[in-house]
Amino acid sequence: MSKVNYKAKQSIQVVKSSMVADNKDDKFAILKGVKFKDGEIELWLSGQPRKDAHAMARGFVGFAFRISPDKTKFEAIYLRPTNARANDQLRRNRTIQYISSPNYPWFKLRQENPGQYEAYTDLVPGEWTKYRLVVKGKTAKLYVNGQQQPSLIVNDLKLGDVSGNIGLWIGPGTLAHFSGLKVTHY
Repeated sequence: MSKVNYKAKQSIQVVKSSMVADNKDDKFAILKGVKFKDGEIELWLSGQPRKDAHAMARGFVGFAFRISPDKTKFEAIYLRPTNARANDQLRRNRTIQYISSPNYPWFKLRQENPGQYEAYTDLVPGEWTKYRLVVKGKTAKLYVNGQQQPSLIVNDLKLGDVSGNIGLWIGPGTLAHFSGLKVTHY
């Protein structure tokens, strides 16, 4: 993690280091001293594939929440910015993704519940996106770029109604920036 100026905003750039927890291909930088159960997480984020990334990289960027103390369990909702303007409609429909580690990775949720944990929203890789996540009990709603209606609703968070840490989340091959974090507890 490092502080940088990115597109006129003071931001945090997340890179793999000792401050980034590993969980298979997922990476997150835990925000120390911030416990979270119910509330709102607001921030600006930007994701794009790194120049040296595999061709399948999508610029995965998002937020992990309710992270267990041992970092093995967490919920996350992330964006795939390059999917948003793809010419393939099925890929466009997979712009937003919910996961719950370790038992509900994206491919299992997609296979068992097609379309339920994924959605479309318009994004531009490498540009700032306003991200607002509202979590209450077993429900999470993601609002993108100030929309009045959520882009994704998850009514059955897989870890249940638990508390944990929060973290800046990135996927493989991603260059990510985060700015303006605000956490409100209910």
